[in-house]
Amino acid sequence: MRGAPVIGRRALLRGGAGAALAGLLAGCTRAPEPGAVTVAGGEPGGFYLEFASLLAEALTRHGVAQTAGALETGGSLDNMDRLAAGEATLAITLADAAAERLAGPAPSSAPGRLVALGKVYENYVHCIVRRNAGISTLADLAGRSAAVGDPRAGTSLTARRLIEASGIPEGSLREEPLGLNQGLAALRDGAVEALFWSGGVPTAAIASASRELSLALLDLSPLIAPTRARHGAFYDRVLIPDGTYAGIPATWTVGVANLLLCREDLDAEVARRTVELLLTRAAELVPRSSLGVQFLSPDTLINTAGIPLHPGAEAAYRAFHG
Repeated sequence: MRGAPVIGRRALLRGGAGAALAGLLAGCTRAPEPGAVTVAGGEPGGFYLEFASLLAEALTRHGVAQTAGALETGGSLDNMDRLAAGEATLAITLADAAAERLAGPAPSSAPGRLVALGKVYENYVHCIVRRNAGISTLADLAGRSAAVGDPRAGTSLTARRLIEASGIPEGSLREEPLGLNQGLAALRDGAVEALFWSGGVPTAAIASASRELSLALLDLSPLIAPTRARHGAFYDRVLIPDGTYAGIPATWTVGVANLLLCREDLDAEVARRTVELLLTRAAELVPRSSLGVQFLSPDTLINTAGIPLHPGAEAAYRAFHG
C-alpha cells in the first residue's frame, strides 16, 4: 500500500461488526483484513483528508467497521486508482473526474466498477494570486506561471478545463504540477504567480497563508458557461464568502460536486449503513474549520451528477425518503 492511515486503527468491541464486514472487500486485488475500512482522502491541510478522517472515526464509533483509517493521497484521481486496486474501501472525488473515469474503456458491467454513495459536499475552485501582481482575470495569466494541481488530483483536470475556456493561448501559460502545499510554497517564493486548488471553504492551508501574504482570489464564474458547454453540467456558480480568508472579499467562483465513491462489489449492508451515517450523523462529519455552507444535506446527498448509486445506497435513500 502506497500510504499509511493517518488515524490509528482502533479495534472497537462491537457485537456483530466483524460478521457484517466479513465480505467487505471480497474480490479486491489487495484487500485489507475483514472489518477494516480505509477512506482515501487527500493532502494535509485540505478538506478531503479532514472529511475522510471524520468519516473513518464515525464508521468505527457507530459500529459500521471494526477499524477504519483515512489515507493521505494526491487527490481525486489517485483516490479512484486506489479504490479500483482495492487499496481503499471508500474514496472522495470530484464529480467531473469521476465522470471522466467512468466514461473510459472499462465495461460498465465490471464487478469492481466505481459507483457512488452520495454527494458529500461542494468543492470550491480557488485561483489564488498575489494581490499586487496585476492579475484580475484568468486571461491575465497568459505568459505567466501557475500551479495547476498535483497530477493525481481532480484539481488538475478542472483547472485545465477552466484555462481552456478562458481563451489563454495554448502554451502561453507555464503549468506547474504542484499540489496545495507545494503550490503555496511556490507562490510564496515567487516561483509561480497563481495557484489552483479545489476544496472546501475555508481550506486550512490557504487560510494560514492568507494571514502571512497579501492574496487575492480570481472570479472564475464567467468561465462556467463555456466549461459546461464543452464538458457537461458539473460546474455551478458558488460564492466564497467575505472573511473566509484574511483580507479577501467575497468572490464568485466555480463549484463542483464532491462525491463519496466505492466499488460496486462493496457489501450492500456496509454501503447502506455508511449512507445512513451521511443522512443522520452529518454534524459529526463537518470539519471544525468549515463555514458549514457546502456540506451534507439529505436533500442533496442523492444528487450524484449522473454517477450510478451503489444498490445499498439506493436502499438507504428509499428507506429515508419513503
